[in-house]
Amino acid sequence: MSDEIRSLEDLKDAVEAEGVAPAAEEEVIHREPVRDSLNRSYATGKRKDAVARVWVMPGTGKIIVNKKDIDAYFLRPVLQMVVRQPFGVAGVAGQFDVMCTVKGGGLSGQAGAVKHGISQALALWDPQVRPALKRAGFLTRDSRVVERKKYGKRKARRSFQFSKR
Repeated sequence: MSDEIRSLEDLKDAVEAEGVAPAAEEEVIHREPVRDSLNRSYATGKRKDAVARVWVMPGTGKIIVNKKDIDAYFLRPVLQMVVRQPFGVAGVAGQFDVMCTVKGGGLSGQAGAVKHGISQALALWDPQVRPALKRAGFLTRDSRVVERKKYGKRKARRSFQFSKR
């Protein structure tokens, strides 16, 4: 290398001479909608031990979980709110019907799994809403699970009561 790089301007000139585009001017990835023959998008959502299989299709905002209405399956209003969050963030409330089956875990984990699945399916159905869902953190699987029990302990970290005498 005969010409040394001593400043940022020299570095910029060298990069442009190489023909390499700077990282700041990245190409925007254009995604195609993923839909089946019935105009639905399918995704799998997970949270703790719960796994939800979710189908999203255009409709009136009806959500069916394990062949029951959302109000009958998730009785707590907080869980219903958690499931409906992706629609508010994406700005498409009342425009999609959801049909899902969920197995494993408790009700809180199942609500989180359905939320994750709805977010993934919405991003597949309409790629325009993906950035909003990504910013809200709904497309990332929450990997926190229960810590395993260790031998010699009562639970994962709780020890048996110590007796001095």
